[in-house]
Amino acid sequence: MPSSPCGPGCLDSIDGVGPARVAARLAGVAGLLFSFPFANAVTPRGKRVPLQRGYARLLLGCLGMRLRIVDNRGVVNERGVVDEGDAALAPAGFGPAGRGVLVVTGHIGWTDIVALASVQPLGFVARADMVDWPLIGKLAKLMRVIPIERESLRQLPGVVAAVGARLAAGERIGIFPEGTTWCGRAYGTMRSALFQAAVDTGSPVQPVRLRYLDRHGVPCTVPAFVGADTFASSARRVLRSRGMVAEVVLEPVLEPGTDRRELARRCEAVVRGTAVLRRGAVEATEWIEAGHTRVQDPSLAADAPEVRRPRRAMLRGRRSAAAAQ
Repeated sequence: MPSSPCGPGCLDSIDGVGPARVAARLAGVAGLLFSFPFANAVTPRGKRVPLQRGYARLLLGCLGMRLRIVDNRGVVNERGVVDEGDAALAPAGFGPAGRGVLVVTGHIGWTDIVALASVQPLGFVARADMVDWPLIGKLAKLMRVIPIERESLRQLPGVVAAVGARLAAGERIGIFPEGTTWCGRAYGTMRSALFQAAVDTGSPVQPVRLRYLDRHGVPCTVPAFVGADTFASSARRVLRSRGMVAEVVLEPVLEPGTDRRELARRCEAVVRGTAVLRRGAVEATEWIEAGHTRVQDPSLAADAPEVRRPRRAMLRGRRSAAAAQ
């Protein structure tokens, strides 16, 4: 069973907001989660994607986070920030409607699901007990989460089959192949089992680099759900945070190929920022041992290249293509 050495010692201290702000945020979260089922039910099917995306962004805001989406899938000169919540810009997405896409990222905490849904609505493979969590469990049910028991390998073939069926039906499915959460400064190895669903269905794979930044733009571990954390303690920490940004970096899409292990290695290299696909080169990365798996040396994580920001006119020129998603 995958395990993580991350624990309370990984968590950053925070410059928190006051109790009144926390209460207001909690009320906003509850209001959104209770109103969403009704709003979704009365909205025509063809208009539910923007509704669901909008609700996810509002939820992220109520949690005290801003969203930043970075699209690295175009030509080199067009890579950079494409969406920071500006209504004038078309939202980026994981792929065109009607085609299944396997969305792959590292796993930091429960807020990952909200951040990814803020890009484009999708289903997830997630821990089975999530549906029983307060507030977030309701959202998990509405998103048709595919439950997985990490302790039961016998259930894995059924989960792979369920993911494959949803991909074949044209759905977007997110997976966290590390199998557990990490603090965001250290990472686990991506397990290959769930990649078999993309290989079986010929579905493209969208690698995503997800991280959280504090109000000074420095990577932070406040949203990490690690060690003996409970949902309540994690939620309190997130709701008290000030000025956090959820940054979602969309890397070039990968074709599945025929070997799930090779696909997992390629995807891990892209998500960790150790591969440069356009030049076909792989940069050197230092690894350290943590428990029973390899993790990237946290001291090197800050050396990742800065994201380029294209001109606003270029972003508006891409609006028509993204609007169809």
